[in-house]
Amino acid sequence: MRGAASPRGAVGRGVAAREEQAYYRPLWIEEPARRRRLPDPVRTAAVRAVLIIAVTLIQAVTAFLSTMAESWLAFPMVLSSVASTVVATWAVLDVWVTRQVWNQRNGVVSEPSSTARALRRERRRARRQARSTERAQERIQRRGGAGRLSHP
Repeated sequence: MRGAASPRGAVGRGVAAREEQAYYRPLWIEEPARRRRLPDPVRTAAVRAVLIIAVTLIQAVTAFLSTMAESWLAFPMVLSSVASTVVATWAVLDVWVTRQVWNQRNGVVSEPSSTARALRRERRRARRQARSTERAQERIQRRGGAGRLSHP
């Protein structure tokens, strides 16, 4: 009977397991995002712009330090920094244009103050009205009428 587990040992292990679970806390708690994720084309353009801007800043710092050290590398670095600044400006404009194009093609996010919501509501109402009149006309035609409610 010595090899068998005593009821006291099983209880002791259960208490330890419960205490261990009580102290367990997740490393982080996921919260819902406050803002919606950027569309893929816009995010791609933004990542590209950030990388180009980072390279431009590194080149500018290298050009400055090379100039201070009176190194032969100063002149080529200054030229490449100027070119990179132009490219970085272009990349930022690309993000802005891509975002504008995406918004135009895929619609504006509706907010209560958005005029797009009111326009969509009016269009929906007009479509419903057109469908109901079309159904009414079909009902009249099925009943054997001339297709009109009154004479012309």
